[in-house]
Amino acid sequence: MTDYVRAPDGTRIAFDREGSGQPLILVGGAGQFRAVDPDTRELTTALAHLGFDVLHPDRPGRGDSGGDPPFDLDREVAAVQALLHAVGGRAWLYGSSSGGAIALAAAARLPGIERLFLWEVPLGPECGTDGAEYLDAVRELVAAGDPEGVWRLYTDGMPPEWFRDMRDGPRWPLFERMAATLEADAEALAWTQSAPRSRLWASVTAPAVVLLGTDTFPFMADAAASLVRSLHRAERVEIPGSGHRWRVADLAERLAGYLPAEVRGSSEAPGSR
Repeated sequence: MTDYVRAPDGTRIAFDREGSGQPLILVGGAGQFRAVDPDTRELTTALAHLGFDVLHPDRPGRGDSGGDPPFDLDREVAAVQALLHAVGGRAWLYGSSSGGAIALAAAARLPGIERLFLWEVPLGPECGTDGAEYLDAVRELVAAGDPEGVWRLYTDGMPPEWFRDMRDGPRWPLFERMAATLEADAEALAWTQSAPRSRLWASVTAPAVVLLGTDTFPFMADAAASLVRSLHRAERVEIPGSGHRWRVADLAERLAGYLPAEVRGSSEAPGSR
């Protein structure tokens, strides 16, 4: 059953909620929302069984969530704020890929985020300009009303079947609608290059777990090293996985390992709330 909250900016945010125990909010990456992301739906249920109260939302402008362009980082942080309020103001936060950059921005601005899990955040070089250049390109394509161009740009350099399967698949209208929201992902990544990272993330005091697949893209290891160097308290952890994907059971077990013993697995088998 889908629940809803309203962000401070008025955007209605749709989310699934499962389990009881430690609140955990999931922040999806560039191509993720509930209708097209069965892996994260499965992860939500697995985490619920292990002692988490899990919120799996559609980000602004995606799936069942509201919002019209332009989409920006402020709106994403406002959505996280609304979800925090729904669980009483304190939670752990998991960010996947570019969603990890959004999670970092939320942790830098909002009170109540007590732990961060960051899956393969695709950071460019510290203080580099490639993120800002990419953001400008995305904004031009969004302004021109060219969702296919946005996705071609986003998947440039990735295995060609990623774009082909998306464009030719039955869910293309869903991806077409959400193309404008990639501006927020691009802005989040550009933000991570906007100042020296130790200064940019000085207010992020929550412990962070920097997650990598065991067979990931080489540049992800460099990005992870930058995160560990720049955050106050961060550790690097490898999870079985490749090609920017994780295995559900392995990731769920690793995240649950940070729960206190009295919380982990203490709840009954959860259902949607």
